[in-house]
Amino acid sequence: MGDLEPALSYVDVVRTTERRLLRLGVMLTGNEHTAEDLVQTVLARAHRKWERISSVERPEAYLRTMVVNEFLSWRRLLKNSEVLLAEPIELATHDDLGLRQAQRDATWRLLAKLPRKQRAVLVLRYYEDLPDAEIAELLGVAASTVRSNATRALATLREHLSAEEAS
Repeated sequence: MGDLEPALSYVDVVRTTERRLLRLGVMLTGNEHTAEDLVQTVLARAHRKWERISSVERPEAYLRTMVVNEFLSWRRLLKNSEVLLAEPIELATHDDLGLRQAQRDATWRLLAKLPRKQRAVLVLRYYEDLPDAEIAELLGVAASTVRSNATRALATLREHLSAEEAS
């Protein structure tokens, strides 16, 4: 940062990025409560390292990377003791809002069947609208790995959709 630019405050950056980070967390986890835990964990960790984070060119992008990395970490997988006991009951309605909600729920269920890295690639590509090169940098992999993960994820989703339509 230049000498004339004030250092970004942790509170200001959190205020401007928290909602976006929560939406990203929801897209990754498929669950609002888990997403809140994920983002809270990341923000607590970021607060401890804020002096270093505030000096990077784009602290918001750094926080996004932290959210994705925390989602992908095994510790996060092991800490999550939430157990789904039953599928939510879907009531058919003629209301467009109900149909959209049913479609959204079906999408969550399909995304939840993907391995974490494949799900992260799809969320970053289609929700965050990031190019493959930026996703590769964020995940610490080659761009070809991003493309192959996306290809495999989309093929898996197609298989699940075909199986559901056949039943």
